[in-house]
Amino acid sequence: MIDLTNPRTGNLAGFLACTGMMAFALYAQHVLGMEPCPLCVFSRVATITLGAVFLVAAIHGARGRIGKGVYLVLVALAAAVGVGISARHVWLQSLPKDQVPACGPDLGFMLETFPLAEVLSTVLSGSGECAEVSWRLFGLTMPAWALVAFAVLGVWGIWVNWPTRDASRSTASSP
Repeated sequence: MIDLTNPRTGNLAGFLACTGMMAFALYAQHVLGMEPCPLCVFSRVATITLGAVFLVAAIHGARGRIGKGVYLVLVALAAAVGVGISARHVWLQSLPKDQVPACGPDLGFMLETFPLAEVLSTVLSGSGECAEVSWRLFGLTMPAWALVAFAVLGVWGIWVNWPTRDASRSTASSP
């Protein structure tokens, strides 16, 4: 039986969940024809970042308090960024039609033309394309599901990497 309480296995499970999220996002884009808006692209970056932290934590298998604490903080930060992006997206989708911001230039153009700080500010302020709802599952939009996933994965990553949790269960000898 798989022991998800083992930090290596638990972090690997977090990585696999992020991989599943990205697989579905790519399926929705390339098979269902749903082009990602700028906030969706940022959400994907947060998913990849969170998955990378989980993967490095699984490979490293930190046993000590400091090592596990570092992964706990990194997972919490990546998940919090994902929650923030997804929450902003859900908020934009909940606006009445007359309050939705106008569509702006596409992300590729902005990245080529504007400084990064301005691109971040513009994307996070939202645009009309980010307010469109083109998919629902059990009444929740894709950004709402991403919000749930980031929150659950954040809590999972904190629990798995909690420094005082039974560190003797890990199989590595790294700090």
